[in-house]
Amino acid sequence: MAVPKRKTSPSRRGMRRAHKGLSQVNAIENSTTGELHRPHHVSPDGYYRDRQVTDQRVNS
Repeated sequence: MAVPKRKTSPSRRGMRRAHKGLSQVNAIENSTTGELHRPHHVSPDGYYRDRQVTDQRVNS
């Protein structure tokens, strides 16, 4: 079993994890209103999978 010889410092660990937030957020177009939203999330006007699930503005 591989065992590290020294403990990884918080700085080195942070450098390895620092690139997760750099990816671009994927957005799809809502077929009902044409607004952009993240996949599998409620669109800004309250629609999810072509049905209105709330009458309030979401993520505005």
